[in-house]
Amino acid sequence: QVQLAESGGGLVQAGDSLRLSCGASGRTLNNYDIAWFRQAPGKEREFVALIGRTGGTRYADSVKGRFTISRDNAKNTGALQMSSLKPEDTAVYYCAARGSIFSTIRANDYSLWGQGTQVTVSS
Repeated sequence: QVQLAESGGGLVQAGDSLRLSCGASGRTLNNYDIAWFRQAPGKEREFVALIGRTGGTRYADSVKGRFTISRDNAKNTGALQMSSLKPEDTAVYYCAARGSIFSTIRANDYSLWGQGTQVTVSS
């Protein structure tokens, strides 16, 4: 059973940068897509970024050019580098993983989730 755990959240000011990490235990993530989702209060969980098993990436339009997703298969980790943060980026950020040859940005298609980490961006 793979378990995911996020770290790196916090309170920052608009324009700052923050790096989130996603660690996995129990099984290698080498054959999994790794994705980041976020959920703001009163809103549905939304897709942020995805990195496939072979390194291909996909981003939500709202973060494109500001966020960078990466993975380190040797360390069994994923990361989300966030730059030029805006107050509207404030949310709980979740790491998710999915073992399938078909990539998806739909949260309901992911069965492996971390507990989430809070990111708060003040104006």
